[in-house]
Amino acid sequence: MSEPSAASLAMIERFVGFDTTSHKSNLPLIHFVRDELARQGVASLLTFDDSGKKANLFATLGPADRPGFILSGHTDVVPVDDQPWTSDPFTLMRRGERLFGRGTCDMKSFSAIALALVPEFLARGLKTPIHLALSYDEEIGCVGVRRLIADLDARNLRPLGCIVGEPTAMAIVCAHKGRRTTRVRVRGLEAHTGVPHFGVNAIEAAAEAIAFFKRVGRRLREEGPRDEAFDAPSYATVQTSTIKGGTTSNIVPGHCEFDVDFRYLPGQDPSLLLEEGKAFVARDIVPEMRSVSPEAGFAWETGADFTSFSNDEDSQVIDLAKKLTGAQRSFKVGFGTEAGLFQEAGIPTVVCGPGDIAQAHKPDEFIDIAQVKLCEDFLRRFMDRLA
Repeated sequence: MSEPSAASLAMIERFVGFDTTSHKSNLPLIHFVRDELARQGVASLLTFDDSGKKANLFATLGPADRPGFILSGHTDVVPVDDQPWTSDPFTLMRRGERLFGRGTCDMKSFSAIALALVPEFLARGLKTPIHLALSYDEEIGCVGVRRLIADLDARNLRPLGCIVGEPTAMAIVCAHKGRRTTRVRVRGLEAHTGVPHFGVNAIEAAAEAIAFFKRVGRRLREEGPRDEAFDAPSYATVQTSTIKGGTTSNIVPGHCEFDVDFRYLPGQDPSLLLEEGKAFVARDIVPEMRSVSPEAGFAWETGADFTSFSNDEDSQVIDLAKKLTGAQRSFKVGFGTEAGLFQEAGIPTVVCGPGDIAQAHKPDEFIDIAQVKLCEDFLRRFMDRLA
């Protein structure tokens, strides 16, 4: 396979060079993209978060008076803290046929390639417009894209479809699971461990609840429901992903908190799984706690929350993606994207992008050069259809 263009490789290098870890501002990258587009006569619309330190970008290539297709990507990346990288995560490093750097796979390469091809898109004279959409804070719950979609609705803009360029190794993804996380805060009562009956052990109360969620997860594994088309577990999963609490070994712990992560199938309601846990806690744990301290108990707070995604195999945008890639079938995956939110908003969506999800979120994250070339070819064939 031939090399991708120097322009795409250079643009990936620029994108990776911006540290857009979710707890930081993405504005330097957004302003870079805005200025690159402006240099070519393309205007951008920015929508900001409440702090004004993060923004989405939306730009239209080609005629603005008719519906087009969105090329969608998120700008934020996951942290590199405590990961054993062998090179600077925010300096692109080529080793053989791989490009290393945070975001090379998930998912700056797709957006960088699209931006690098803007001169070609414009030169071709698009009859159907292409919209470039970049969002903030996807990694912490698909936060920014909600404002981007709301803005499209307010402007009465109705795109024909959306391609979310998350790493699928350029395979066609027609469905993925949804995710909801819940932070559970447990309030107990501190006491000396020599007289534990004067206290309420928050860690032990949390452990009982965690054990219950483990049983729910085991039941889902054994009894379903299932969708065997998924390449990840074919059933919904429940995981306790973090826990912390207590003060020292000779104090009955008065506080504990843990996170529960639900990954659910399209059509499932994750709130039903959570309500099971709440009912168990209210019935079997809290009364004993409050027999010692009326203030003891559990508080539940929703964290990351993005909907599942499912599109019909024979939908126009899925069919288009198959023709652009030559694929004969589509897949269902366990990882989440912004696709469900676009689909929910009435924008037919498909997930297809360069890179292997197995490399995402890891130290020494990388993308194969061959994937960059495949993405370029995909977008150029896209141009052929829209020009």
